[in-house]
Amino acid sequence: MLTLVTRPEPQASGWAEALAAQGVAAQPLPLIAIEGPPQVEAVARLWHTLAQQRLLMFVSPAAAEWFFRLRPQPLPDGSPAPTWPAQTLAAAPGPGTAQAVLALGADAGLTPHSMVSPPEHSVQFDSEALWPLLAPLDWAGQRVTVVSGGDTTGARGRTWLTEQWQQAGAHVEAVQAYQRGPGAWAPEQHNLARQALATPQAHVWLFSSSQAIDHLVAHHLPALAPAAPPPDWRSMRALCTHPRIAEHAAAHGFGEVRQCAPTVAAVVQARRSAP
Repeated sequence: MLTLVTRPEPQASGWAEALAAQGVAAQPLPLIAIEGPPQVEAVARLWHTLAQQRLLMFVSPAAAEWFFRLRPQPLPDGSPAPTWPAQTLAAAPGPGTAQAVLALGADAGLTPHSMVSPPEHSVQFDSEALWPLLAPLDWAGQRVTVVSGGDTTGARGRTWLTEQWQQAGAHVEAVQAYQRGPGAWAPEQHNLARQALATPQAHVWLFSSSQAIDHLVAHHLPALAPAAPPPDWRSMRALCTHPRIAEHAAAHGFGEVRQCAPTVAAVVQARRSAP
């Protein structure tokens, strides 16, 4: 059975290679495309006010990638590029995002001592798992920024987590570091999707985002018609990395929906234990 990794690139290819190295047949089939934000100035302003921030919350590896990619460069007058202040914390909902933030932020002076993220042995990686690590801190009057993605309508923050911070007295805003869209498939990806529709029992869709499912249904599958058979949703299989994503897949008609943690090891275990 072939696992279709639907994350954005380059994550999709990286995950497919990591799964294949563990003996799980996998191919990238990205359902989300990542681009820079519509207003890069907002990210630049955030860089210049880092010392006034108590914490930056990165929602995904893509948020980390674009935030550090858009770090202002040294000026011709000798003014240096902004660096990460020691008193400013960074947070991530899981180890994958945390690792991306630390790797990309090292050049700016970010160290592991500033990172807050659920440990790798956590049952789940999301805002609910992160908040118990943040709740004991004093948030009264503190500034927090959620570095997130979005679309042409603006940034999408973490609503539940923002509410927790606000109830604790923090001032919270969201900055859009990148934007998401369905993107376009290459010819070989169209062929892979057609094969998945023709033989649904021989493929499993690995979803790490509910939006990926929406793009599959509303954009990618209609683009295949009439050269591909209509989806036999009851025969299609989904492996989802969060309960809410699993609920979304089931609501769209996937006949078999399983759930696992958003790590390569958990996906490998889930695939090996699948009937």
